[in-house]
Amino acid sequence: MCGWIVGDSPDAEVERPRVEVVYYLRWDRRIKIGTSSRPRHRLAAIWHHELMAFERGGRTREQERHRQFADLREGGEWFRADPVLLDHIAQIAGEVPPWDMFARWTADALRATVS
Repeated sequence: MCGWIVGDSPDAEVERPRVEVVYYLRWDRRIKIGTSSRPRHRLAAIWHHELMAFERGGRTREQERHRQFADLREGGEWFRADPVLLDHIAQIAGEVPPWDMFARWTADALRATVS
């Protein structure tokens, strides 16, 4: 699906592509909507119970989501886990786990740089 054959590996000199994501983290009954181009590093620094989804996009997409769910804001980037927000997350999450989606987007971006 990603265009890579098992066992293939990109040239070590090829720089890893920058893939920006908006992430949705759950802590108890609150959800953080944030963004990062290094989500493993970023999420390791934030206490959370669950990574609910990734959405492709950077700061602009994150700000759109903050405005979209402004009435649920509880402070900073944290929002109440209201059914409207949970439905949005379910729609973008689909059936593919977030880290698998991120790996696919990264593979696609890497393939584009070496093609």
